[in-house]
Amino acid sequence: MIIPLAHRADQTQEYYFSVKLAEVRRLQAAGHDVINLGIGNPDLMPSANTVDALIKSAQQPASHGYQPYKGTPGLRQAIAQFYAHTYGVPLDADTEILPLIGSKEGITHISLTFLNDGDGVLVPELGYPAYRAVSRMIGAYVREYPLLEYGGWQPDWEVMADLLTDTTKLIWLNYPHMPTGAPATRALFERAVRFAHDHRILLCHDNPYSLILNKKPPISLLSVDGAKEVGIELNSLSKSHNMAGWRIGWMAAAKAYVDAVLTIKSNVDSGQFKPLMDAAAEALTNSDDWHRERNAVYQGRLDAVHAFLDALNCTYTTDQEGLFIWAKLSDSTESAEKLVDDLLLTKHVFIAPGFIFGPKGDRYIRVSLCMPKERIEEAVKRIK
Repeated sequence: MIIPLAHRADQTQEYYFSVKLAEVRRLQAAGHDVINLGIGNPDLMPSANTVDALIKSAQQPASHGYQPYKGTPGLRQAIAQFYAHTYGVPLDADTEILPLIGSKEGITHISLTFLNDGDGVLVPELGYPAYRAVSRMIGAYVREYPLLEYGGWQPDWEVMADLLTDTTKLIWLNYPHMPTGAPATRALFERAVRFAHDHRILLCHDNPYSLILNKKPPISLLSVDGAKEVGIELNSLSKSHNMAGWRIGWMAAAKAYVDAVLTIKSNVDSGQFKPLMDAAAEALTNSDDWHRERNAVYQGRLDAVHAFLDALNCTYTTDQEGLFIWAKLSDSTESAEKLVDDLLLTKHVFIAPGFIFGPKGDRYIRVSLCMPKERIEEAVKRIK
C-alpha cells in the first residue's frame, strides 16, 4: 500500500465469522457438504405479504429515488404500532424512532455520537463482538463487566459499579442475551435503569431476540419507568421476521437521543430503498399466529440440537431464548477452538466457539437453530 493503515484498521481484526465462513465456502467449492450451525442466519422466509409489498412498491416509479434520512413516515408509524402491540410501549413515530440499516449500524452511530477518544464503555464479558470492536475503533476505553454464570448470566452490578470512572459514559446491555440465551426480566431492566440514573450513564439495550422462543410475553427496556431519560433501545427485523439480509433495524429513544444520532447518521449514509421500508412496514403487521408458527419450527429443532450437544458430551440449560443454544464443553474436550476446527475439517459441520463472544466463553460453544431439523439430525449422525 502507498500509505500505512490508520491505527483503528491496524488494531482491529477481521470479524471471526468473515474469516471462518470463507473457509466454509472453500470447502463447499471443493465439493464438501458443509452443515452450517454457526451463524444466526434465518433460513425461513419472510411472510408472503411482506414479499408482495416489496414487489408492489418496487413497481412504482417514485420508489427509486433518495428517501428521507429518518426513513419513511409509514415505516416509523409501523414501528410505533409494533412497539405498542408487542411491548405495550408508546412511541412518537415522528420524534422517538430512527430507522437504521440493521441494528449493527446503530452500534456504530451511537458510539460515534456519544463517545470521545478515551471515554469509558462497559460491555458484557460475553456478548456481541461489535460492542467491543466498535468502541475500540473509535478510541474508547472498553471495560468488560462480569456476568454471573451460576446466577442466570445476569450482570454483577456491584462489580460493575467498581468499574466506573469519571469518563465512563455508556453501557451495552443485551437481553434475551446472546450468546447464553438468558431471558429478559422486568427486574433486570428496572435494576439497569436505576443503575443508569444513579451513575449518569447512557444505557444502550440491544433487543433483537425478544420474539424468538420467548417463554413469556416479550418486554422492552423502554417499558420501565424512567428508561427514556437514560436509555436507547435497538431492535431489528433480522431474526424476528426472517429478514436478516434486508438490513432493517431501528433505534427507539427520547427525541434528544434520536436527533443527536441522526446528526451523525445523516453524514454517513442516506435513506434506505423505499420498497424495503414499505415491505418492512408490512412485515411489522405480521399476526401473533405468524410468530407462533415460526417459533414452532424452531421448537421442533431443539430436540435435534440437544441430541447434537449430547453427542459432544456438552451440558446446557433448557430455559434459553433466542436463535442459539449455549453449551459447556466436557472436561475431556481439549478446547473449543480445536473442537470447532476438527468438526469442520473432518465432519464438515460448523459451529461457533464461545471465546469469540468474550474470554468467559472459552469452554463453551454456540449452536444455531437456523438449519432444518433434518440437516441437524444429519450433523448428529456425522459426529456419532
